This record gives sequence, structure tokens and C-alpha cells, in this order.
Amino acid sequence: MKLIPIIGLMLLCTVSYGQHTLRIKIIDADTKEPLPGATLRASATQGAVADLDGLATLKGLTQDTVRVSVSFVGYETYEDFFTLPQKSPITVGLEGHHELEEVIVTTTRSSRTIDEIPTRIEVIGAEELEEKAIMRSANIAMVLRESTGIQMQATSASSGNQSIRIQGLDGRYTQLLKDGFPLYGGFGGGLSIMQIPPLDLKQVEVIKGSNSTLFGGGAIAGLVNLVSITPEEDRKLRFMLDQTSARGTTFNGFYAERYGKLGLSLYASANRQEAYDPNGDDFSDIPQIRSLTVNPSFFYYPNEDVTLRLTLNGTLENRLGGDMTVIGGEAVGPHQFTEENASQRASYQFTYSHTLAANQQLTVKHSLSYFNRQVTEPDFQFQGYQWSSFSEAAYTFGPEKARWITGLNVYTDAFTEVPMDTLVRDYQYTTLGAFAQNTWAFSPTLSLESGLRTDYDLTYGFFALPRVALMANLGPAWTARLGGGLGYKLPTLFTEEAENITYQSILPVANTAERAERSVGGNLDVNYKTAIGQHWTFSLNQLFFYTQLTDALVFRQNPLGQYFFENADGPVFSRGLETNMKLTYRDFKL
Repeated sequence: MKLIPIIGLMLLCTVSYGQHTLRIKIIDADTKEPLPGATLRASATQGAVADLDGLATLKGLTQDTVRVSVSFVGYETYEDFFTLPQKSPITVGLEGHHELEEVIVTTTRSSRTIDEIPTRIEVIGAEELEEKAIMRSANIAMVLRESTGIQMQATSASSGNQSIRIQGLDGRYTQLLKDGFPLYGGFGGGLSIMQIPPLDLKQVEVIKGSNSTLFGGGAIAGLVNLVSITPEEDRKLRFMLDQTSARGTTFNGFYAERYGKLGLSLYASANRQEAYDPNGDDFSDIPQIRSLTVNPSFFYYPNEDVTLRLTLNGTLENRLGGDMTVIGGEAVGPHQFTEENASQRASYQFTYSHTLAANQQLTVKHSLSYFNRQVTEPDFQFQGYQWSSFSEAAYTFGPEKARWITGLNVYTDAFTEVPMDTLVRDYQYTTLGAFAQNTWAFSPTLSLESGLRTDYDLTYGFFALPRVALMANLGPAWTARLGGGLGYKLPTLFTEEAENITYQSILPVANTAERAERSVGGNLDVNYKTAIGQHWTFSLNQLFFYTQLTDALVFRQNPLGQYFFENADGPVFSRGLETNMKLTYRDFKL
């Protein structure tokens, strides 16, 4: 009987001796950095997740040869056979997906991938832009409307104009850029969203919350940067004809190609929309539109280190909304009201980019923009034009882990109204700015982005705009970002309230608004992302935001029936949260 425990012990030792442990260190094949959260599998039931050092361990393997699969979000799956036992960890380098490597964020000017930037940025990529362009090719409103935390607010039922609301704040607090140029502010912000088609865009980058360090005042709620497609060796040629059931027709064409040291991209769009009244109330829900846009860009590459780019843009548009009977050409009885918006937009942008040495780059930019708009209603007309310019010289230097960008810029904004009455509402702003920003990855799990900007406006004086953003890798699948900063907005006539009444009987802003609007705001978001098997991924993002406005512009009416703006007596707050969940299977997203 004493032999039974001995035999059992011998069998246990035999079984234990037949079990193996496999340890694999999973790294990025290019950077050699560990990939915490990567998945290691030997079968449907045997798997492990890599720790912060990228080390994944499988225990209890009974085979002498095992086939393993190593996967991680954004990387090609690695499969191979290994002979057991192995005494030391095996290193496996994963190759990144080509399409994911191209998601380089340009708004922060650090040339980093989106996962490496402390500033919280949302990117709408080329695939989604193409999808939305097929659904609505006339403008980018649909692209932005379906992003979390962004609302498109109609400011005129007659013209169909819309503005961008981010984190609950009015559209005037969102800065709209095109390839890093702030071209759509002040009067030029009118109809801007409705006049930007999506077909020539490579991606759209959205930063929520104050981000004034690099681009100056106006980005209190956030900013939207529209990034154009640039020519490559392979020709890109697209034509699109869009016909809607709402009686709208749009024809778009885009061409881009590089020829050695020269490059060209050309975009053209024509839109014809008939007035549309789906509910039969004899008032247009979609105005009659006639528009034409032409946008060529010329590139010159004298050598590998220098790029020159010249972009021209021209847009002509006429919008007519209101009473369907009048739009049809007959004004009788109560059928009298229409609102017509005739606008001309022209601009040019010039960029000189020179890589001086390793990790050193000089960029010089200049743009000039003209916008003319005339609003006509029965017995009333408003007309004016704006000239705005932007000039900047920026120098980027330092190693990749501690990148600096410094620069100087000048922004001018001049509005002139064609006088229709005794009100004189012209203004002219000139703002000088200096800025510096540093992006510092001071550990494998912590990165800091900090910056300071000082602006001096000839009318409203000095503004100091510090900003900071911190990113932490909390675990294999968890990251968190915390950021905040100060902002400001120079007062102008052009707000949602003024647009709603087509600028009638509004007193000059300079008479009543003595101070510029100022803000302090912050964001905190936590992100979870993981792979589920080989083809499924799941992500969850939870964002909290807070903004406080001081000297906010308030719209009032006096006893004479005139409207005016004044600075609010106390602060104005906007606070809330956003939750975004995404489940992905191959090319399908929910």
C-alpha cells in the first residue's frame, strides 16, 4: 500500500516534466519599443497579454512544438512555430499596418502619430471622408455633424447657413483652419462651412478645448484643421456626380500628381440646388443655390529638403431662400419674404518649408483672403467685405523625445461695410504673436506638451496664453490625457445672434464691448482599447470638459429697438462629458 503514494508522486513528476513555459517579448519592429497589451495565443483556450515590458508568458504547454499567434491593434499578426523548451524569452517584432502609419497629425506641428501626442485629437480619415463625400459632396457639414461632441447649428433658415458648436459653446469660439492657415474668421466665417467641399481633403483634425498656443485667439472651444491631399508619384484622379432626391446636383473633380520637382493638385466643384419644401408650408427648407469653386495648388521641390507651395482659391455663390412663391418669380399678397445671400471668396496661401538639418526645420507662411457678402431682404440690405492676412515664421528643433517649436506671426483682420444707413460698423485689428511649445516624452509611460503664447493686439492690448497637456499610459490597454489652457476672442459683429437677424439695427461693437472675451478651460479623458481575437477591436473613450468665459459678449436690445453687444457682468460656464464606444470587425465599425 505504501507504493501507491510513491507511484502517484512519480506520475505527477512525469506530468510536470512534460509541461513547458514559453515567454515572448513583443516589440515594435521599427522603434524596438515594447508593446504592452499585445496578445499571445497558442490555441483557442491558451493565451496571454503582454505586460508593461512587452513580456507575455504561456504556461502548461505539453507539446514539443507549438504554433503561436502574436497580434496587436494597428500591427500585422505574426505567426510561427517554436520548439520547446526555450530557456530565455524570444523577441518578436511586429510590423505596423501601412495605412495606420500614415495617420500623422499636423495640427500640433510635431509630426507624431495620433497615439503619441499628449493633446487629445480626433482624426476623421480619408476612408470616412470618402464615405461622407458620396453621401453629401457639396460641403463638409455632414462630416463634422457625425463626430462626437460636435453640433452643427443652423443660424439662418433661409440661407441654410450653419456654425460649429463644440462642447456647448457658440460657433464663434471654434477656429477653422485649412492646412494650418486661419482663413475663416470674422466676417469671412459666414457661410464658410457651407462652402467647403470634402473631396480634396486627406483628413480632418479636431481639437476640443482651448488650443491657442500655436494659432492665437479664437480657439476657445476648439479648432478644426482641414488637411488637403498633396500630390504623389501615383496620379490621383476623381470625378463625382451627385444627384439628390431634394433636387440638388453637384459635380466635383479632383486631380493630383507629382512630376519630379513639380507637383499639381486641382479641385473644382459646381453645385446647383433648387429650393426645396418637403413639408409643404410654402417656405424653403433648403434654399436655391448656385455655386462654383476652383482650387489649384502648385508645388515645387528644388531638392529633398525644400518644399514650396502656392494655393489659390475662388468661390462664387448665390443662395436664395424664403417664400417658395416668391422664389418661383411671383410676389403677391402675403407672399413677399425672401433672403438672398450673394458671396465671393478669394484667397491665396504660400508655404516655404526647409529641413535645415536632422530634427531642424524652418517654415514660412503667408496668406491673404478676401470675402464679400451681400444679404438682401425686402426693404433691407446688408453688404460688406473683409480683407485678412496671416504671416508666420516657425522653427522646429530638438530630438524626437523633446521637440521644440518656436515662432512669430502677424494676423490682420479688416472689415468694411458698404453703408446703407447711419451705422458705421467697420473695424480693423492687427495682432502680433510669439509662441513656443515643447513636446517631451520623459518616460515610456508619460509625455508632456507645454507651451506659451503672447499676443499683442493694437486695440485690446496683451494676452498671455499658457497651455499644458499630459498623457499617461496607465496599463496595457489604458491611456489618459489631461490638458488645459487660456484663450481669448476679439469682439466682432459676427455672431449667431446677429446672423439670425441678418445684422439689422445692430450698434457698432466698439461702442459697447470694451474688453475682449477671455477663457480658461480643461479636458480630462480616459481611453481603453483592446483586441478581441484576431479581427475584432473594442475602444471606449470617456471625456470630461470645463470652460469658463470672462467678459463674454451678451446680445441685448435697447428701448429704441436697436441691438447691441456688451460684456457680461459675471462668468459664463460650459461643462459636461462625452462618451464614445467603438466596436470594429475588419472594415466594419459600430
